Formats: sequence, C-alpha cells, structure tokens
Amino acid sequence: MTGVARAGRDRIVDAGRDEQPFTVHIQSADGHEERITARAVIDASGTWSVPSPMGADGLPALGEKSAASRISYRVPDLKDPAVRARYAGMRTAVVGSGASAFTALALLADLAKEADGTHAVWILRRGIGANTYGGGEADQLPARGALGLRAKAAVEAGHASAVTGFRTQAVEREDDRLVLVAEDGRRLDPVDEVIVLTGFRPDLTFLSELRLGLDERLQAPTALAPLIDPNVHSCGTVYPHGVNELSHPEQGVYLVGMKSYGRAPTFLAMTGYEQVRSITAAIAGDQEAAERVELTLPETGVCGGAGLFDEPEAAQSSDGGGCCAAPATLQIGIGAPAASGGC
Repeated sequence: MTGVARAGRDRIVDAGRDEQPFTVHIQSADGHEERITARAVIDASGTWSVPSPMGADGLPALGEKSAASRISYRVPDLKDPAVRARYAGMRTAVVGSGASAFTALALLADLAKEADGTHAVWILRRGIGANTYGGGEADQLPARGALGLRAKAAVEAGHASAVTGFRTQAVEREDDRLVLVAEDGRRLDPVDEVIVLTGFRPDLTFLSELRLGLDERLQAPTALAPLIDPNVHSCGTVYPHGVNELSHPEQGVYLVGMKSYGRAPTFLAMTGYEQVRSITAAIAGDQEAAERVELTLPETGVCGGAGLFDEPEAAQSSDGGGCCAAPATLQIGIGAPAASGGC
C-alpha cells in the first residue's frame, strides 16, 4: 500500500470532498499497480518499519548512518546461528530503557554464560531508580515483570554494565570498533556492536493527502494524546477511548493499534482490539455500540514515563500512593468507578 487519498481530491480541495470515496494505491512485489475504492480506511500498520535513531535529539547521531553495518534496531534473534555468531564474545552496547532493551540484555546475559567475552553495555538517557526495571513481581502482566527482573539480574551478575545519563551525540570509529560519544563529551570504551532500542514512530508518508488531526508531540490523534502522554502519564493506566478519540478531520479514516499511539511507548494489544471493535461498530452504523467502550486493563504500578528527563524518581509518590501504589485492576467503560491512586 503506497498511498491513500480522496478520489479526485488532493489534500487542498474542499469541494465535494466528503462525498468522494477513498482511493487506496497498491503496488505488488512485481511492480503491478492498482487502485481500490473504500468508504472507510482503518490503518493498523503499526510502527515496526520506523525505529527511532540513537541520537538523543530524535535524529541520527553523527556517524550513526555510516556505522550502519554494526548497528541493529531490533532485538537480536540469538536462535539464528548467524545472529548468534555476530554477538558471541563481543562487547555490545544496548541503547534504550524499555521492554525491548530488557529483552536484549536478558538474551545477551544468557549468551555470556556460554560464550566467553560476551558483555553488554546498557546505555540509559536517565539515571537508575527504584522503577527502572519495571514493576517486577508487582506487575500484573507477569511476563513483563519477569523480563525486568531478568535485566536486573544481568546487571547484578556482571554480564551487563549500566551507563546512565548518557545522551548519544556521535558514533566514532576506532580501528574496527565503535566509540559512542555523549552530548556532555563523555566517551565510552569501544564496542563491537550496537543495538538501538529507543522506540518506534508512525510512518505517515503514505497518508500525506489525508487531513489528519495529530498531536504535535506524540503524532497521535489529538483527542487521544492527552490520555497517553508520557510527559504526564507514567503508569499502565489507559482511559476510555474509541471511535470518538480516534476520529480525524478527514471523516472515515482511523489510525488504530500501536500507530494510534504515535511515539508513546505504552501501547497494549488489548487496547487495540477494543479500538477496532469500537470503530467497526461506528462504520456499521451502530453508534451506541461504538461509544460503549468496555475494557479492563492491569494497573501495574510501573512508573517513569518517557517524558521524564533527568529525574528518574520524579514519578514516585513519597507516601506510597500515586503511580506506585499497590497494583489493582482498573475497570474502564461506562459505569466503571473512578480510579483511585492512579496517574
């Protein structure tokens, strides 16, 4: 799929716009092109194709592109013999602080037990606080909590070392290895490989002829953005949202799933399922069902939204309440009680 537009109308034209169907431009692997018309378009293409770069300013660090052969933007599949050989016995920098970084650290720690010389250097833009490793045993998503504990164990066992407050500005070559340089001038010891796991972004290029209402920071729908903004929200709490929050000035087009969250890192798949249910009900003409958003999500007590800059403990409550209170199930939907102790 290479583009979506209103039939016979570019982004500028107002006249008769709402009466025109969408035209979806498709190109097959062999180059064959075709057009499909549609009454509505649901874009659930995710953000997998657009990983965020290593540079702390949101742009590639100096030298990042030229060092591409030594940099990966995916969690390594160490079951693949070729990938395993790439990292075995090597010193690898892992840049990022979320679940993907935890996964990479845990996998490299396991590899270090079998391949001497394997070591991970964990690069964090913030410091390490009580909630750096997530909710642990208090996380109501047990697999996610266990993942954070595995990353912590990797550091404590010496298979990984953490470098905090490091915002990468440049990647330099030193013989056949890479040296990461921070904005404050710090230079790390050379590494053989770098794994960048700093999040993903929505690809909006093929929607350029549609009129979307997107938040200027998150690139999420404007009505949804305040509910998921990591500058404000640092827990797993997601407030009710469906077709109303996911609508755009261009009627009949919707971004759903991870793509609807833009750059916010807190998406859960179950949220996406409910989004699609609400939108399809609206398309089918059942507005009552579309607005009846019903969802139960785990409030995990995980703090430290991505919006925090230099204060890793800023989201903690001093009295045990707030974001870091004991986990409880949050009921979301019509008639649900207001959450207490949430974000």
